[in-house]
Amino acid sequence: MAETDVRRVGLSGKKRAGSDDVDCDDYMSSKKALVTMPPSWEDPVAVLANSRHEFGEHGGVNMSIEASATFTVMEPETMRRMFSGELGPDRDFFVYSRHFNPTVLNLGRQMAALEGTEAAYCMSSGMAAISSVLLQLVSSGGHVVASRSLYGGTHALLTHFFPRACNITTTFVDLGDLEMVKEAMVEGRTKVLYFESMSNPTLLVANVPELSRIAHDKGVMVVVDNTFAPMVISPARLGADVVVHSISKFISGGADIIAGAVCGPASLVNSMMDLHQGALMLLGPTMNAKVAFELAERIPHLGLRMKEHCHRALTYATRMKKMGLKVIYPGLDDHPDHSLLKSLANKDYGYGGLLCLDMETEDRANRLMNHLQNFTQFGFMAVSLGYHETLMSCSGSSTSSEMNAEEKALAGISPGLVRMSIGYSGTLEQRWGQFEKALNRIQDSGVFPKN
Repeated sequence: MAETDVRRVGLSGKKRAGSDDVDCDDYMSSKKALVTMPPSWEDPVAVLANSRHEFGEHGGVNMSIEASATFTVMEPETMRRMFSGELGPDRDFFVYSRHFNPTVLNLGRQMAALEGTEAAYCMSSGMAAISSVLLQLVSSGGHVVASRSLYGGTHALLTHFFPRACNITTTFVDLGDLEMVKEAMVEGRTKVLYFESMSNPTLLVANVPELSRIAHDKGVMVVVDNTFAPMVISPARLGADVVVHSISKFISGGADIIAGAVCGPASLVNSMMDLHQGALMLLGPTMNAKVAFELAERIPHLGLRMKEHCHRALTYATRMKKMGLKVIYPGLDDHPDHSLLKSLANKDYGYGGLLCLDMETEDRANRLMNHLQNFTQFGFMAVSLGYHETLMSCSGSSTSSEMNAEEKALAGISPGLVRMSIGYSGTLEQRWGQFEKALNRIQDSGVFPKN
């Protein structure tokens, strides 16, 4: 199928009635309206506010849900024209929801606005987004350069699955060593430089502009996972080619949906949806339209939620540091990437909603989390992040358990590293009081490693 420009998908509000003929005047005026829409590079919330609002079919302030798996045509010849690429979603012609669905496309427009990219498409999980975009960009025999500090599932994908199933190899590097990054790229073979804007779980901040410059000098595409820092960092504005998300986290905010997104050039998104060679089209990690509707209703208040997540994380990290705890948070002056993050971050959104406490041993980490959940109700022992309640996990034995001891050591993951996704339920002082109360319940004064 010929490529479809996702930036124009579903622009026309005109519904087809008794004919499949295209009203070119309506189509072109809708296209012009989008092209002339003033973008803002200052604030992601401003970009979202300037993006197109999709009204419901009968004038509702919320869009309608297109729950159909397949779509009818009014004339027999139309189906042939759709499959040949003559007609597509850009003119309100849809074939099948594994390909394009109007409700999912609208969520994609929101994600593209959020990340400042030409296009975006949403799918069933964050890992679906990561694996699909890498498979689209890297062929058998290809090579990836990636950060040592990655989410455990991504690390396993690159370390084990890709070499075995796809003949794709990866070299892991210290992102802070730019010369090491440069030397790891093999001319003509390395296709992607992959990293997280803020690493999971170590909260290292990637120098996106410099890393992008190095990669582009070598003809390498830059793919950045921005799951930890929506609103806070905008990788595409800093030079990255593609931004991926686990929408399940901060963007969803409810810990009730699994979803992912790829944000990038329209040509890439279109190629991923190609009928014959598209990773998304052929592997089929389709997002349900009802899920897309729910997520689209949450994105407008993402900015408000992120500000509160980040505000509380900074407040707690500052207080924990004063208590002598070994806290890791890029908003603190002593964090090695604090100045870098200040130079990259979008103004007024803070430094991220996660912090880490290094308890050095798993036993100490477990004792801390047990008291925080079961005695004072400060938060929940659970993986994931971005929920309105604080979620805590010992990364080495949970979300990074796919890595061996040497890989964890290289990534800087201590056996007792407690990752906290700071929530915003209750009042700040109420939750801080619960944290202090948990500390007071622990009688062993040596349980907390000191700075």
